[in-house]
Amino acid sequence: MKLRTTTPASILLNAKPLLVVSAILMAIITPIQISSSVYARDYQGEIDAIQQDIDKAQAQQAQFASQAHTYQTAVAQLQNQAAIIQAQIDLSQAKHDKLVVDIADTEKKIKDNQDALGETIANLYVDGEISPLEMLASSKNVSDYLDKQEYRSSVRDQLTSTIAQIKDLKIQLDQQKVDVERVIGDENNSKTALVAKQGEQQTLLDQTQGQEAAYQQLAAASQAKQNDVRAQQQAAIAAAIGSTGGATLLRGGAAGDYPWGSSNCPMTGYYSLGGSDGNGGDGHSYGCRQCASYAAWRVAKETGNYPVNWGNAINFPASARSVGYQTGSSPRAGSLAVMGGSPEGHVAWVEAVNGDGTIVVSQYNYNYGAGWGMYSEMRLSASVFSEYVYIK
Repeated sequence: MKLRTTTPASILLNAKPLLVVSAILMAIITPIQISSSVYARDYQGEIDAIQQDIDKAQAQQAQFASQAHTYQTAVAQLQNQAAIIQAQIDLSQAKHDKLVVDIADTEKKIKDNQDALGETIANLYVDGEISPLEMLASSKNVSDYLDKQEYRSSVRDQLTSTIAQIKDLKIQLDQQKVDVERVIGDENNSKTALVAKQGEQQTLLDQTQGQEAAYQQLAAASQAKQNDVRAQQQAAIAAAIGSTGGATLLRGGAAGDYPWGSSNCPMTGYYSLGGSDGNGGDGHSYGCRQCASYAAWRVAKETGNYPVNWGNAINFPASARSVGYQTGSSPRAGSLAVMGGSPEGHVAWVEAVNGDGTIVVSQYNYNYGAGWGMYSEMRLSASVFSEYVYIK
């Protein structure tokens, strides 16, 4: 359907080249603005400052680890760990605030481009009522006619460019919205971790009343309980693998560019030592050379987003869902494979899915015969794992 006008045809023929020219001038004089907004707050500065606070607190943890294990040291460690988690919450909030501004900025750019696009389309549409013969008849000479044709081509080029920019901005906006949801999930996971850490502090006080002798007795009992949990975990993994036909070891030792190994994260039995905080931490709320640490690192390597405070392996599915990842019972290459059946569970990265019902996984800290804290790649039944987190 053509646009209608009450303007006499003779006037319209003379006016339409001017409309085309005005559209071109609009495109040339006011190009689409893609520059970044000037923020009232220095969000990136805030983010960098909070990250520096986290780094300092983790360095303080290394000093605590070198001290004797006394009640006072335990309290100081717990308080410092709580401070790190609170800083992670603050970091997530700063990232959230920046993303909100980025989203508003991108939405405005899309709106501005759509407004410009509407005017360009209107001008081009009106001009489209003129046939080549009418344009030639209204032109002074052939050169004038060719100039008009060039103007029309310029408008079409600008139209194509504007549409492409809107599409790019829409993709950027969609990703920003996913990012802000993920940051909110990270913040909620960190709040849960903070509550748990504060509960640990209160439990320590309630059970020891600040008495060193009571603390040492509690520490010994806690260590024994942890040893029992680790034994249950490994027994559950071995039982699950054995009940589904066993596993084939494809590779063992150390994992490529994963940053932790025997030199900077030695193991005492199942437990991590050293690490970024001198107490076995990997700097991201997981124990170095543990299955959760490797799985979180692998997610970060593949996506650029480090999982924050996802907890033990058994907590990974719920934590992943809280930041927008999907989960299911069928394996996919590029997913996390999570095993229940024990208090902490086990998690591995799915490298490949085979047609015979088996999968190839990479993992840390499953003792395949070479000791604890070792990397391995294995082929085993997909049914060994109870749930999968779809990362890629």
